[in-house]
Parts: sequence; C-alpha cells; structure tokens
Amino acid sequence: MNRAEPSRALSITVVLTGVFISALDLFIVNIAFPKLEHSFSSASLSNISWVLSAYAIMFAALLMPAGRWADQSGRKRAFLAGLALFTLASAGCAAAPSLGILVAARVLQAVGAALMMPSSLGLLLPMFPPEKRAVPIGLWSAVGGVAAAAGPPIGGLLVQLDWRWVFLVNIPIGVVSVLVGWRVLREVREETRSAPDVFGALVLAATVAVIVGAIVQGQEWGWGSARILGLIALGVLGVLFTVWRMFRHPAPVIEPGILKIRSVAFADLATLLFMGGFGAMVLASTLFLTAIWHHSILRAGMEIAPGPLMVTVVAVPGGLLAARFGARAVGLIGGIIFAAGGLWWVLTSHTDPNFVTSFLPGAIIGGIGLGLILPSLSGAATLSLPPERFATGTAMNSMCRQVGLALGIAVVAAILDGRPGVSDFHAAWLFMAGCGLVGGLVLLTIGAERPHVETRDPVAAAAN
Repeated sequence: MNRAEPSRALSITVVLTGVFISALDLFIVNIAFPKLEHSFSSASLSNISWVLSAYAIMFAALLMPAGRWADQSGRKRAFLAGLALFTLASAGCAAAPSLGILVAARVLQAVGAALMMPSSLGLLLPMFPPEKRAVPIGLWSAVGGVAAAAGPPIGGLLVQLDWRWVFLVNIPIGVVSVLVGWRVLREVREETRSAPDVFGALVLAATVAVIVGAIVQGQEWGWGSARILGLIALGVLGVLFTVWRMFRHPAPVIEPGILKIRSVAFADLATLLFMGGFGAMVLASTLFLTAIWHHSILRAGMEIAPGPLMVTVVAVPGGLLAARFGARAVGLIGGIIFAAGGLWWVLTSHTDPNFVTSFLPGAIIGGIGLGLILPSLSGAATLSLPPERFATGTAMNSMCRQVGLALGIAVVAAILDGRPGVSDFHAAWLFMAGCGLVGGLVLLTIGAERPHVETRDPVAAAAN
C-alpha cells in the first residue's frame, strides 16, 4: 500500500503535466505574437494568426475521435503517443524556418494535444473512487487555470531570449513525462461500439478552416470577390455534410443524441459564442500593449497576468455558486461582467499608456467574468449527462471552445490587420463584449437544469 501511493501520486503528476503544457501552449504562444510578426515581417497579421487558429481548429476537430480511439486502444497508449507527438512537434515549431512550416508543426502539436486531453481525464478518473470523482475533475480543471495565469509571464520571459524558446521549453518536460509515464501509468480500456469518424473530423477541420480563411482574408481579397464567396460556399457545404454525417455514422464527431438534450446543446452554443470573445481578448490585449503602448513583451506578459490570475481565483467559487444557484444565472452574470471588461477598455484606452487606471481594471473585470462563466458553461454542458457520457460531453464542450476561439482570433486578426490604431482595438473589444453578452444570454435559455437519471440507454433517456 505504501508503494502504491507514491506510484499513484507520480501517475497523477505525469497526467497533469501533460495537461499543463498543452493548456500553457495557447497563452505562451499568444504572447510571442509581436516577435513572430518581426521574424516573419513579410507576412500579415492575418497570416500569422494561423499559428493560433490552425492549432485550435485541428484540436477541436480531433477531440471526439481521439477520445474514442483512446477508449478502444488504451488511454495510456493514447496519452503517451499524444504527449510524444506534442513534444516532437514542439521541436519542429522551434526549428521552423518559415511561417508555413511553423503552422504545419502547430497542426501536429494539435493532433498530439487532442490525443492527450480526453485520455488524460480518462486516466485520472479511475485513480479515485467514484464518490470522489469531483477531485480529479477539479485538479484537471485547475491545471488549465494555473497554465492560463502562468502563460503570459513565462512567455514574456522566454521571448526575451527568442520566440523559439516558447516551444523549446516543452521538449525536456515532455521527454521526462513520457519516460516516467511509460513506467507508472496503468492501461485503461473500454469497449467501444464502433470506430471513430476520422473522415468526418477532417471535414469538420477543413470546414472551420475555410470559414476562418474567409474571415481573415475578407478585407484583403474583397468580401464580394470570387475567392471569398468560394470559401463561404465551401464552408456551407462542410456544415451541411457534417450535419448529414452526424446522423449517418455510428460514431460521429458530433453526437446527435447528446445535442437533443436542450441544456447541453444551448450550453455548447453559448460556449462557442463566448469563446469568440475570449479569443478576441487574448489577441487584442497583447497587440495593444506592444503595438500601441510600445511596451516590451516581458512587460506586456506581466501586465496581462492579473486577468488569468483572477480567473484562477474566481473559478472555484464560481463553480460553487453555479451549483447552488444554477449555471444560467451565474453564467449570465459572468457574461455581463466579462463584457463590462471589454467596454472598460473601449472607454478608457488611449494612445497614452495608463496601466493602473485603464488596462488593469479591464483585465481584472474580464477575469472575474471569465471565472464565473467558464464553470457555468462546463456544468451546463455536462449536468444532464450520465457518468458514462461525461467524457463525451466534456470533449464536445471543449471542441466548441476551440472552434469559438479560432473564430474570435480570425475576426480580431481581420480587424487589426495592417497598421491598426486605437479605434481598431476599440472595435475588437466591442466584439469581445458582444460575444460575452450574447454567450451569457444564450446560457440563460437552457431551461431548468436537471441531473441525469440512470437508465439502460442513458443518452436516449436524457434526450427525452
């Protein structure tokens, strides 16, 4: 028994380390954007935005099939394969001689992250007794919050050396975690009814990619040009195919049975809309501090950090409030507060730097709103599901987060492309505020939240 406890603790550490570096990646890469613009000076902001968007799109599309493959082939195998691929792709990102190769390496990183994330929760849950399921879920969620808070200052420090260090830092952590995980993690498998829909996942990724492409290139190519209209038409066809496929394939990327549950469907929609605003905040805040106020990347990283730190502080109380008063009410309040953070920046930000009275209050207000609405969105998206569908519901909600993030980044990249002024950043923050408010209002429409009821066919029963 004494030997088992250290092994269990080490297993938990390995899994959470993989989750941490995957979550850290978004925030640490975002802070490197100004350096990427300098290194790839011939590329526009719209083109460079694919460093974030390509990762989010591929990650979103592969979450569901990767989760099913992990259940079928073994969660340990999937997690370690994902971690190894993520580490190898990080080396590719660091060595990338061109923007195109960097984006391609980021796609490979996303494949690795998609293998890691659902299998990580699947490995953690069996390490705890069923009555303590909240503990691993809380740990898994908290690691993401810590990564969000640590990302900007860590990224700011690493970028002082070179932007490539934001990827190099993953390599030793990843190598050690793979080696230790191979020895201590236990394999977990479950019977699955059918193989995952990889083709459907690729079509979904391509669909989101062409929609993002239309948004980021619309101003440069002309919104009425044949190329933009062609991308929009392809996006529509992709959406129609995805809907058709979800009713035809035995294990589709998007499960219609889950989306028949009103609270889950509206919570996922609210997540997608809200995360568009989050993507706007992440990109616009970094570029405003470095391009308009001309702060160093290290200073910008430190100035951004209070926002994610507030998320970490508020998220746990926010989850408790949502459990007591309902995700609808708490989520709406969170969306309104998040929107207020964006409006504060619109009303107070000017060319003259004033961090204490302008940027800092907006970051704190936005962080409080995030801390309230994020657990509300996750809770509403999973509350009505039985335990055996929890991982699927979580993966679908995570997919909506990433798609919304990619769309939000695309919109802001289109707004700020070229030589943006303060008014352009005001437009980006108005978009952020609008997404926060609309996301909260959609969450308000989910209806009464009911816990799952165990049945022989839980998804069908919950959908009725």
